Parts: sequence; C-alpha cells; structure tokens
Amino acid sequence: MVGFPLLLIPLAVFNIVVFLMPGVSITEPLFRLTLMSHAEWQITLSDILIALGMLLLLLEVIKGARPGAKFVMDHLLSLVVFGAAAAEFVLWPKFGNSTFFLLTLLALVDFIGGIALRTRRSVQYALVPVETRREKKARQAAEQRRTEPAPDVPPQAPTQTADESRPPAASVAESVLSDYPGPKAAQPAPAESSPQVTSPDLQPSSNTPPTPDAPQR
Repeated sequence: MVGFPLLLIPLAVFNIVVFLMPGVSITEPLFRLTLMSHAEWQITLSDILIALGMLLLLLEVIKGARPGAKFVMDHLLSLVVFGAAAAEFVLWPKFGNSTFFLLTLLALVDFIGGIALRTRRSVQYALVPVETRREKKARQAAEQRRTEPAPDVPPQAPTQTADESRPPAASVAESVLSDYPGPKAAQPAPAESSPQVTSPDLQPSSNTPPTPDAPQR
C-alpha cells in the first residue's frame, strides 16, 4: 500500500468500462435514493468513481504525511499515473468527458501534494540538529538523574564558619591584658647598718666627730 498509487484504481475502472463494457454508460443512474426531504438522488457510475477517487486521494495524503513515506519511487509512480491519464484524456475521444478530467486532476493533486510534503519534511530535518548516539545516552542519563529522588540526609547541627568561630580582636586584647601582671610599687631599700668594730674606742658615735683644728679639753 505504501508504494502503490491508489488513484490508479478509479482510472483502471474507467478504462475497464470503456474498453471491455462499451454498452455501459457512466452517466446513466445505477440506483436512486430518497432523502428525508423526499428528493430523489440519482447515483451514477461517474459519481461513484469521483467519490472513490477523493477518498483514495485522502489516503494518499495520509501516507505522504507519515515519516519515511513517499520516496522517489512513489513520486515517480504518481507522475506516471498522471501522465497516462492526461494522455488518454487528450488523445482518446471516449475519455474526453468531465468524469475522466476530474480523475486526472485528482492524480495531479496527488503528485504535487506528495512533492510538497517531501520538501517540507526535508526542510524540517535540515533545521533540526541530528543527535548522535553518545549525546542521546548522555541526555537520557541526565534526565534520569534529574528525576531520581534525592536521598534522605539526617539533619546536622549548624557548623560555625571560620569568621564565626574566630573571637573578635577586642576580646583577644582584653584577655591578653588581664593575663599580663601590672607594674608593682617600688619598695624602699633597707637601711644599711653601720659596721661593728671590735675596739670600743673606735666605735662610731652618734655625736659629730671633732674637727682636727679644735683643741682637746
């Protein structure tokens, strides 16, 4: 279904009717339906082929929108179908009617729509950077670490920083001054005692000694 041009089906049915069933008219009503408005709807083979072509064109667009679809061979087959239908419409008088013209137009829309979808997908792939296998593994590992719950850590006592544990300079100076002893008061030197002499005559007296010029009495 991926590589087969679906619009070839209504075109092939039209060719079968023209070449193998020459007595069948595509404009004669096949059956009639009465609507709720009491109107009578006449359905012909031409209407069925056009409706079938529209539905198959929708499927072709869905196939072309999927990733990896509509390769070169698919576009080439769509182009071949459109070229053959256009050639039959122009060259064969039995194909010169509105029904076959609409089927050929649907084939042209299929070919142009596939080219447009292919071009848009190529532009998107060119704008999006290609992720290598190593980068993909690294990204998945980072996402896994981000989604993993953090382990329960028991609360710890607040630790003091270096600035908080260091005493201020004023308290350090006060502690040094308190440990250093203050200056002591100067004590008077002890009075020297006069030397004792063994001779009583040479003992110093408290009286003033006589000068050598004064006569003795």
